[in-house]
Amino acid sequence: MTGAALAATLFAPEDLRLVACDPGPLAPGMVRVRFGAGGICGSDLHYFRHARTGDFVVRSPLILGHEVAGDIVEIAGEAPGLSVGDRVAVNPSRWCGHCVYCRADRPNLCENIYFMGSASKTPHMQGGFADHFDAIPAQCVKVPAATPYAAAALAEPLAVCLHAVTRAGDIRDRNAVVFGAGPIGLLTMLAAKLKGCAAVTMVDIAPAPLAFAGELGADRVVNVGDGSDELADAAAERLFDVAFEVTGSPAGLASAISAVRRGGVLVQVGNLPGGQFPAPANAVMAKELDFRGSFRFGREFYDAVSLIVDGAVDVTRLVTAQFPLSSAEAAFRLALDRSKSVKVVLSRD
Repeated sequence: MTGAALAATLFAPEDLRLVACDPGPLAPGMVRVRFGAGGICGSDLHYFRHARTGDFVVRSPLILGHEVAGDIVEIAGEAPGLSVGDRVAVNPSRWCGHCVYCRADRPNLCENIYFMGSASKTPHMQGGFADHFDAIPAQCVKVPAATPYAAAALAEPLAVCLHAVTRAGDIRDRNAVVFGAGPIGLLTMLAAKLKGCAAVTMVDIAPAPLAFAGELGADRVVNVGDGSDELADAAAERLFDVAFEVTGSPAGLASAISAVRRGGVLVQVGNLPGGQFPAPANAVMAKELDFRGSFRFGREFYDAVSLIVDGAVDVTRLVTAQFPLSSAEAAFRLALDRSKSVKVVLSRD
């Protein structure tokens, strides 16, 4: 019906090509979505640079993209609540619904999960940076036609951050510090404020993202790349009840462990390098920290869509550039430059 789709496909490090990918007939029980917009995520950038992110290694050509939205153009079978022409935010998670974790309402830990644009499984689940892509009806959350595609696409990273804040527990009237002022760090800041956090400090090594964090509402920004003692001084004053490590770097983790107060909570959000590396784990014991992982999201995806549609969170404030899908490689290269971009979005040609 739709013919050959062009898809941004990764073959090797920094070998991203726009190639024809015929989706074929739509399988029963599936819906076909026409691409509207998609955000380039930090994990997409890791794949682009290294053909891996953390322990997930690209072993065959992979269509990237998991922050996506578009319009339903075809339905095969039953799709309650959905119709051809609907604009949808697409949940990239395809949960099995019957494993022990799904039954415990922790679907992000599903034993059989497939995640769009991810090399976590072999064969890989292809992503959404394509003219057309297929999903199950449960992945498609209808949004009003007036909702910008880019806003709907960014429900996914907002869901990641809502989940991270949930993992931190009750943070009302607490002081938080976020390591990493990229899109996930910024949205974590906004999510924390939604949950009643008293103040959020943003920490990074680069001035441009910190300046943007200040514009977005950070209560304090700290540049640890300029040799300042400001972070150490704040830690000495026991200012930080909760720390969110978003950089995905061993140095960021070490700084977060050092900064959070005794008895505090540390949430690991960033995807750390694969394999093993040294970390000041003894301080986790000595300070009796609660060290919690945060992996993707569960039902928070639907909360994120509602917050965006209702106008409670304006995710489009993070968007600093948009490129057509046909210019995906140029978009990825700009997204790598943190001095020039915050969130780069691909859009329909």
